[in-house]
Amino acid sequence: MNTAQLKENTMAHSNSTLLAAVRVCHRAALSLIGFALAATASAGSFQVNPIRIELSKGITTAVVTVRNDGEEPVVLQSSVLGWTQEGGKDVYASTSEALITPPVMTIAPGAEQIVRVGLRRPADPRNELAYRVFLQEVPPPPKPGFTGLQVALRVGIPMFVAPVAAPPAPKLDWSAAIGADGAIQLIAQNPGNAHVKITDFELRIPDASEPIAHESTLAYVLAGQRREWTLPAAPRAKSASELRLKAYTDAGEVDTAIRLDR
Repeated sequence: MNTAQLKENTMAHSNSTLLAAVRVCHRAALSLIGFALAATASAGSFQVNPIRIELSKGITTAVVTVRNDGEEPVVLQSSVLGWTQEGGKDVYASTSEALITPPVMTIAPGAEQIVRVGLRRPADPRNELAYRVFLQEVPPPPKPGFTGLQVALRVGIPMFVAPVAAPPAPKLDWSAAIGADGAIQLIAQNPGNAHVKITDFELRIPDASEPIAHESTLAYVLAGQRREWTLPAAPRAKSASELRLKAYTDAGEVDTAIRLDR
């Protein structure tokens, strides 16, 4: 696979196929990729467990169980891609540092398939490594007379490898800027050596009762990298010198003032 920048949970599959994120176990969040379908759509259904893989110097392999909840056999392709962030966005690229087997599988209705993932390089001494395990449905040929759209399911499982010598120490530094059009650019910089997962955040003008921006999200900020969000224009923020940020992360709750740059 060539190096490609993909937005998380977003990818075009073919001229006639839209991609959707698969429903996964443990109440994992769903994200529809594509547009609302006005026509009849056909899609498979599968679950994966676990929904995150954590490796280390002493644990270099993992097992993922895939279950077909549909009424038809499902064909899946599996892959592992390197995961970085550039310009505040997720970037995925082919890698030889990890392998996955089987690369292609057919799972009968109600059956399960074991997928094995292995690390082929040593863990980094000081910084966490990040990858994504992707399971992509290969849609079958349309049945005779089918006139709708086929929907292929795709899931990306985060895979992290803990550093050897330094204990994981995630950290976020937040900043914000307002553009000439009034849109707010929110940036989360991670100077630590391990990822931070953000599940929700809101911005307020100090002492205001209502937020000027709110987003329920599932975003990762990788070690030594940053994540960016462009938020809608907020007229009330034009005269503000700072904003109040409240965010929920797996490294703890954030409630702090941040300067609003121009």
